[in-house]
Amino acid sequence: MKLIIDRMSLLRPLGHVQSVVERRNTIPILANVVLEARNGTLAMTATDMDMDIATEAGCSVVTDGTTTVSAHMLYDIARKLPDGAEVELSVADGHATISAGRSNFRLPTLPVEDFPAISATEMPVSFTVTAADIRDLIDATRFAISSEETRYYLNGIYLHKTEMGDFCAVATDGHRLAMTRQTLPSGAGSMPSIILPRKAVTELRKLLDGFEGDVAISLSDTRAEFGFDTIRLKSKLIDGTFPDYTRVIPQGNDRIMQVDVAAFSAAVDRVSTISSEKSRSVKLKLQAGVLNLSASSTDASSAVEELEVSYDGPEMEIGFNARYLMDIAGQVLSDEIEFALADQGSPSLVRSPGDEATLFVLMPMRV
Repeated sequence: MKLIIDRMSLLRPLGHVQSVVERRNTIPILANVVLEARNGTLAMTATDMDMDIATEAGCSVVTDGTTTVSAHMLYDIARKLPDGAEVELSVADGHATISAGRSNFRLPTLPVEDFPAISATEMPVSFTVTAADIRDLIDATRFAISSEETRYYLNGIYLHKTEMGDFCAVATDGHRLAMTRQTLPSGAGSMPSIILPRKAVTELRKLLDGFEGDVAISLSDTRAEFGFDTIRLKSKLIDGTFPDYTRVIPQGNDRIMQVDVAAFSAAVDRVSTISSEKSRSVKLKLQAGVLNLSASSTDASSAVEELEVSYDGPEMEIGFNARYLMDIAGQVLSDEIEFALADQGSPSLVRSPGDEATLFVLMPMRV
């Protein structure tokens, strides 16, 4: 196998596939990327057994062939070569030689036969969604994905068709919930309800950065595939049942507060500076037209800040985790954020005023 490729033509796709490879691998072949040179194209594939990413780049193929080399090592070499470098990659005697200008590297290869076979399961449902829409679905919900291993069924984004016929994404960690809806894409009427794992969500979001166009999505009960440009990402799905999230969305919260989202987020950030690191709790005291934010810590430090708000309900106090408040405020795309409150012990509904498609639910803290 021998090929010649421009550094940037190698670096960009290699960056896509190497990110799926775990830094610490007990199985040596899983640390490697498969390189296949044929018909003027270099195809690259990497996997962690749960997810695989494949892509390709144009190159000058001198000799066809397939091999596997360390994904991170090859990426680091390509990254450190000078701009505009022409890279020659050749394989012989169980080693890959990478040459560019006066730089020469020699890496061991492993047989491509050792690389796990990429599953070719039947995908009964296929449809397309714009990259912008998928980015919106992910950005509005992924901050609420749980990292608690025991509740593995919450370790991803729940994508499903609602009873109303919407395309819906939901994530929750038990303390907060994020939900956003879009028009159901053509062809998705029979889609299974799936839980896309956190790592697949993260990798898909990175791959979609800067891409404008359609993404082909194929689904089965156990796998999901996303294809766009020259990239294909396949992932196993979380095998579990997502809880009935509709039961925790409050319906009767009638105490409505609206406040400038940038001013609110900055005030929460300032006040929470002195709150104890573990809870990061902030108390909200509401009166007509005024919101008092306060926090205190065990060493008798305290902070108070006052904001003008739109509120004409009864006086009340409620506590929240400051980090959760700022996470949600960061997803509100309008100038104002709206809180629909009930009492200090009940979940609160948070959204952009007038936005029916996206909502957040936040459990209060005792402060």
